[in-house]
Amino acid sequence: MVRTEEVRRLAPAVLKILALAAVYFASARVGLLEQVVIDGVVVTPLWPPTGIALSCLLYLGLATWPGIALGTLFVILSLGPLSYATLGIIAGNTLAPVCACLMLRAVDFHLALDRLRDGIALVTLGAFGGMLISATLGSGVQWLAGSLPSSGFWPTWAAWWVGDAMGVLVITPLLLVFRTVRRPRDLRPYRWIEATLLAVCSAAVAVLATQSPLAVLFLVFPLIVWAALRFQLAGAAPCVLLVSVLAISAAKSRSGPFSGQSLLEAMVNLQALNGSAALTALLLSAIVTEQNSVRRKIEQACKDLAEVVERLAPGETMRRWPPPEGDER
Repeated sequence: MVRTEEVRRLAPAVLKILALAAVYFASARVGLLEQVVIDGVVVTPLWPPTGIALSCLLYLGLATWPGIALGTLFVILSLGPLSYATLGIIAGNTLAPVCACLMLRAVDFHLALDRLRDGIALVTLGAFGGMLISATLGSGVQWLAGSLPSSGFWPTWAAWWVGDAMGVLVITPLLLVFRTVRRPRDLRPYRWIEATLLAVCSAAVAVLATQSPLAVLFLVFPLIVWAALRFQLAGAAPCVLLVSVLAISAAKSRSGPFSGQSLLEAMVNLQALNGSAALTALLLSAIVTEQNSVRRKIEQACKDLAEVVERLAPGETMRRWPPPEGDER
């Protein structure tokens, strides 16, 4: 009986870990579709598993960290035989989101991303700070194992770090916003029309900007601003994901605005675009959400004050204010 109760208690935790491992592996396979090879080391411009791992840790708790390690192991096994460097890569890919989660919790991070400080914390601590661990351990063990020459350490480190950081900046806000997104039936008809128009325009402009040989990548930013102002992260995060995916595909094939560029030049321009788009969407959405929250609190405070005045002096709230001249008391 006691053993049965223990199994029932542990079963949900084990299922969460296995589910995280499966999602981590599946997202990694998707990310590897756009992989690049630098000095023999496989890296990706956008590594979705880091964003998924951090989101799961924030949602489900730190106890699910074995799912990240297990998912990383499955990914490595799918790429080739195990080596001594495998342990370092697994440790780095696991410790990076765990440390990022701990740092975010230490600064009272809100999952709703409803404050500017939350957006800044996710950028500095979650993406740029926490992902230093995975990039350093991953590149370091490859160098120590002899599979990465000294001349390729820093390019590989930079590509690894940027790919992991982009995974957090692009994927994590998209997953976090699912928790607070409004139900479709709560939206008014004109909002549906605007959302549809935004989606169509975003798709058209993103395709044009990433496929045209002209340098018109900047055209995506007005749409990201539009999405952030009107729909906050619920609208801006999908736009950023769409732009990032199309831009990564164009950069890898050296097409559109990336034609004629070397691998390094294409990666630099790509990550400048992805980083700028993600930061614009995240920080602007956080500012608008915070302002809307403050406005709602002020409106509620005014309603509460009006109710108090009505109870203390019935009928006074119906009086015109300010009173006409000669009627002052």
